[in-house]
Amino acid sequence: MNKPPVRTKWYLRPVIYLLSLPDIIKHKVKIEKKGTDSLKAPYILLCNHNAFMDFKVATKAIYPQRANYVVAIDGYIGREKLLRDVGCICKRKFTNNIGIVRQLKRVLENGDVAIIYPEARYSLCGTTAVLPESLGKMCKLFGAPVVTLICHGHHINSPFWNLHDRGVAPTEAEFSLLFTPEDLEELSVDEINKRIVETFQYDDYAWQKEKGIKVTYPRRAEGLHKVLYQCPCCKTEFKMATKNTTLYCESCGAEWEYSEDGELIFHGDSNTLPALPNGESFSHIPHWYEWERRNVRAEVEAGTYSSGVLKVHVDSLPNADKFIRLGNGTMVHDMNGFKVEGIDVDEDPFQMIKDVPSLYSCHIEYEYLGKFGDCVDLNTLTDTWYIYPEGDGFAVTKMALATEELYFHYKERKGTPCPPGLA
Repeated sequence: MNKPPVRTKWYLRPVIYLLSLPDIIKHKVKIEKKGTDSLKAPYILLCNHNAFMDFKVATKAIYPQRANYVVAIDGYIGREKLLRDVGCICKRKFTNNIGIVRQLKRVLENGDVAIIYPEARYSLCGTTAVLPESLGKMCKLFGAPVVTLICHGHHINSPFWNLHDRGVAPTEAEFSLLFTPEDLEELSVDEINKRIVETFQYDDYAWQKEKGIKVTYPRRAEGLHKVLYQCPCCKTEFKMATKNTTLYCESCGAEWEYSEDGELIFHGDSNTLPALPNGESFSHIPHWYEWERRNVRAEVEAGTYSSGVLKVHVDSLPNADKFIRLGNGTMVHDMNGFKVEGIDVDEDPFQMIKDVPSLYSCHIEYEYLGKFGDCVDLNTLTDTWYIYPEGDGFAVTKMALATEELYFHYKERKGTPCPPGLA
């Protein structure tokens, strides 16, 4: 984890570009440059994160400049040398590690591009995830130009809940100079953060509608129930399901058709749906997701949020070799945060506690690698646990929402509320 970043081998740079090119061509990627035509490294590149395509577009945007990328440790499994040779820097998600700051500083000193995905996970529904408040402080500390790459259409093409490539074209991106070194010197950390948050506002479903993009994939709804886990009609949780182009509730029978233009068409009496604020609609997937968030927030504010005791099995990733089955146990996520404990394969006890102040968000997976199921990813500085709940009475999406809302609630009670969009 503390190895210095490797400058990308000269002969690998054109190889990386050529490997990215087929998808760039297939999806007819359009990159609009704003103030970056004559920009030279070193600089910081902040990118939004919706799919693996993000990396390929970043490669296209900066070529032929050399870069180092911050990548989570699970991406290194079985290919650590290759990833280091192409410039990747290893990190464990949602941990505070001063080492990563030193490594990024080294990248800039080398005269290269430091590429960061500050959302730290794929967006669950094609909208902005919470950003760390430390981002502005880091940019000001480095004093290098800050550039953003905001991609549109990658979630529509390959959503996190169903990674099938839907052939969306064209996709778009803005490659923009956000701050010069002089800007960073003059602006406060709060002002820097505010502008980063504003730049990172995106909504892939709104983009799809605006551009008139049609997705004809016949199983396009499958997996959407992982995100939209609560029925608006009967309020039941964890009973949503999908098949082909239909999203439905197994409890009350309510049905929605996921249309080619990305909207949800309700087959029922709209009067049975709760009212949403500010003209929002359940036909728009991000609005439904934010309705779930408000419901979670209400539980947190009432002090009643709890996952209950869930049976789990835990896989550990202490290094980049492979996951190791740690053992079976239980997980509780409640007003105190996460508590995971059990007995390992050697019949020794194990435990991980992540209290509310220690975790502003968490990483989750849906059907990890297509075969392992839904899980929550919790990290220390020395280990990564993939925790797989068993049974049907849970949604890892709700745990992710609750992690954020618990943190926001904690900060509010401490008198230091998070600025909008930050944690």
